[in-house]
Amino acid sequence: MSIFCEDTVFVSSQASQNDVFREVYGVLLKKKLVTVDFLDHLIEREENYPTGLDLTLINQAFPNIAIPHTESEYVNTTRIIPIKLNHPISFNNMIQPKTELEVSFLFMILNKDGETQSNLLATIMDFINALDQSTLLHFFQLNDPKEIYTFLTKNFKGERLND
Repeated sequence: MSIFCEDTVFVSSQASQNDVFREVYGVLLKKKLVTVDFLDHLIEREENYPTGLDLTLINQAFPNIAIPHTESEYVNTTRIIPIKLNHPISFNNMIQPKTELEVSFLFMILNKDGETQSNLLATIMDFINALDQSTLLHFFQLNDPKEIYTFLTKNFKGERLND
């Protein structure tokens, strides 16, 4: 099974972290991919351990990203949920937690196996670093969930998963 699924790629017009999380959670819960407690723990973890990453250090044209996640006990699968934000949303920086970043893309990690967490994070960073900058910029400009999914399945070098 792929690390991405076409039915869990999102383009969101929400205006806050919590609203985006709530929107995606509703779909994930309905699909039984997360537990009922997932949303509260996702929000709490993001507050305590921010996940924003400043990609402008790589290229000024790149949007910032965030990689929200929570503990594996609130997740029923292992998958990366891509979420394109139509409007940038503030996230605190993973490296400098007191610094806010305007984020335009999320790679939400669902991690049923707690040991996979760092591997998934590393795989996301490898994806960002492996693509040439114009190709990555093109990816971040996509606005259609199907196009985002197609791009990721073609270009993401992460391992396939057993669910």
